[in-house]
Amino acid sequence: MDIYIVGGAVRDALLGLPVKDRDFVVVGATPELMLEKGYTPVGKDFPVFLHPETHEEYALARTERKSGHGYTGFTVHASPDVTLEEDLLRRDLTINAMAQADDGTLIDPYHGQADLVARRFRHVSPAFAEDPVRILRVARFAARFEGFTVAPETLTLMQSMVEAGEVDHLVPERVWQEISRGLLEESPMRMFEVLEACGALARCLPEVHARLRHDADGLARSLECAVRHGLPLAERWALLFGDQEEAAEAASARIRVPQACRDLAVLLARLGRDLASASTAQARLEVMSRTDAFRRPERLTGVMSAAACRLELPVFDRDAWRAALAAARGVDGGAVAKQAGKASDIPAAIQAARLKAIESVS
Repeated sequence: MDIYIVGGAVRDALLGLPVKDRDFVVVGATPELMLEKGYTPVGKDFPVFLHPETHEEYALARTERKSGHGYTGFTVHASPDVTLEEDLLRRDLTINAMAQADDGTLIDPYHGQADLVARRFRHVSPAFAEDPVRILRVARFAARFEGFTVAPETLTLMQSMVEAGEVDHLVPERVWQEISRGLLEESPMRMFEVLEACGALARCLPEVHARLRHDADGLARSLECAVRHGLPLAERWALLFGDQEEAAEAASARIRVPQACRDLAVLLARLGRDLASASTAQARLEVMSRTDAFRRPERLTGVMSAAACRLELPVFDRDAWRAALAAARGVDGGAVAKQAGKASDIPAAIQAARLKAIESVS
């Protein structure tokens, strides 16, 4: 049997980028042979094995045939007679369809290296159209690899896939997986531009499609700010919706966004401008209460960071907010309750104490 490094590891090495994960393809082997050599099977849909020492994944060379809608509708054929070229042919882009032998020889049957030089995303074969996740992957790659463009013929194919309704069969979790990864790249706006260009954005995230149509520049500046300041995922997701609370809620629910990301998006839409204009101790206390900041301070700090980018504030006194929050959270609710007398007076007494604490640091 012959073993090759394939896919992203080969691509990133040629680009001079750090190689984080390596994928291997095994040609000329059977599952029985892999077991004899001590590999552990882990694949459910096709034969994948873990190396007995490195625990890296080794997949048997395989071909795929479309058998249904979406990205799960495939029949997989893995056998010793499947060649490396046949295995590479089923991959999405030419830059991901290269392999490297043990001696370092590059196997590049579909001219991926030339496309790397040209900084071009080009599909390997018409089989690209069989998997709608590939549309999301191309868009995510656009966010990751600066200066790359989608080949005209590939963009046309992506548009035809959208028109045929393939993206409507994507499961929400997979949409979120790709969108979230793209948001954390260096140029997340490029992801949305590619999805818009092929028509997929209106199908997957109509709320962001609407934002892009009426405020593309504002969205771009917000995301650039998020990248510049290294904001985490929840804040970047929240920035997509401006002050549209219903849009933030609807999009988050549709693609099953994690609760922390959903909450922050809604809070930013609801409170962003209030946060920026809250200069008095009373106003800041009200914002803290509405964000549940006394129990979950990270919600307020996240909204503050996102608001600074969304509203493009040259000066956003986050230090003052942090000091105010620390002072308010420092109030001993138990001690205040003992002095309040009646139980019904306790909430107001605690709020009064928090207000006084905020005033003391303002």
